[in-house]
Amino acid sequence: MTDRAKTLADLAALAGVTPATVSRALAGNVRISAETRQRVIDLAERHGFQLNQTARNLRLGRTQAISVVIPLGHQSAQRVSDPFYTALIGNLMEGLARRDHAMLLSAVTPHSSSWLSNIARSGRVDGVIVLCQSDQDAVLRAAGRAYRPLVVWGENQHDLDGYCCVGTDNRAGGRIATEHLLAQGRRKIAFAGMTDIPELAARYQGYLEAHLTAGVQPGPRIAVPLAFEPSEMLLHETMASYDDVDAVFAASDMIAVAVIKALHHCGRRVPDQVSVVGYDDVSLASHMMPALTTIRQDLRVAAETMLDLLFRRIQGETPGSVVIPLELVRRQSG
Repeated sequence: MTDRAKTLADLAALAGVTPATVSRALAGNVRISAETRQRVIDLAERHGFQLNQTARNLRLGRTQAISVVIPLGHQSAQRVSDPFYTALIGNLMEGLARRDHAMLLSAVTPHSSSWLSNIARSGRVDGVIVLCQSDQDAVLRAAGRAYRPLVVWGENQHDLDGYCCVGTDNRAGGRIATEHLLAQGRRKIAFAGMTDIPELAARYQGYLEAHLTAGVQPGPRIAVPLAFEPSEMLLHETMASYDDVDAVFAASDMIAVAVIKALHHCGRRVPDQVSVVGYDDVSLASHMMPALTTIRQDLRVAAETMLDLLFRRIQGETPGSVVIPLELVRRQSG
C-alpha cells in the first residue's frame, strides 16, 4: 500500500481533482458526479483518510445541526409526547438525516423574550424551526426581522412581518368540519378546545362562519386544553351537562378522543346520538373505535415544506410563507 493520504490535497492529487471537489465528494454533494464521488470515497477508504468534519464546518461557518423547538407558553400547550408532535418531529428528523443534518430538539417554557434569539445566536445550529406559535407572536416577529433561517409551524396570518410560516388554512378547516356536521342535520354543535393560540382561534372562527352561513346558532364552546388528562373527570361532567348537543367539532384529534370517551362515560353513542369530528389525522384516528372523522394535515408534506424553506433561507434566499393542503377524512365517528 502506498503512503497514507493525510490531507485533502494529498487525496485530491491521487484522484486527479481539486481539494474542494474531494471535500464535496466526501460530504455527499450531489453536484459532484456519482463516478467522481465513488472514486474519491474508494481512495479515502484505501488510504484510511478521515475528513475532519469539525474543521470543515468551522471553515464553512456551518454546524450541520438544526434546532427544533416547541414553545409552551400557552394554557393549552400540547405535551411533546402528543402523537401530533411525535409524527411531525419524526418526519423532520428523517428529512434532516437525508440532508446530513442533526436535530437539536427542545421544549421551552418562555420566561423572557430572549429565548428564541438565544437559540439562534448560540452558534450551535444553522437554522431554527419553531413548532407552534404559542403566545409568542411578538418574539417570533422580532426574531424573523433579525434572523433569516427561521421557519415556524402555525397559523399563516397575513401580516407575519418577516418570519416564514407553514401551516394549513385552519379557518377553512374549521369551516369544512362544521359544514360536514351541519350537512348531516346536526343543529347543536359544540366546539371543544381552547382559542389561546392562532391555529385554534382560526379553527373556532371557521366553526362560527359555517354556522353564520347556515343560519344556525352556534353551540357551546367547551374549553378543553390540548393536554387534557388532568381535567378528564371535569370533561365527563361537562359533556353530561350538555345533553342536547348532537355533534362536537374538536380542535384536535386528542381532544376528540377525550370527548368520545366522555360521551361513552355519559352513556351517549357516537355517532348515533352525537357525531364527533377532530383535527390533525394522527395515526390513532384511524385505529380507534369508532374510527375518527377528522381534518387531515399531511405532516410528511408539512415537514418537507418546512425543511425546503429553511435550507433555502440558509442559502440566502427569502421564500415566503406556505399554506399546505388539508382535507376532510370521513370515517365512523361523524
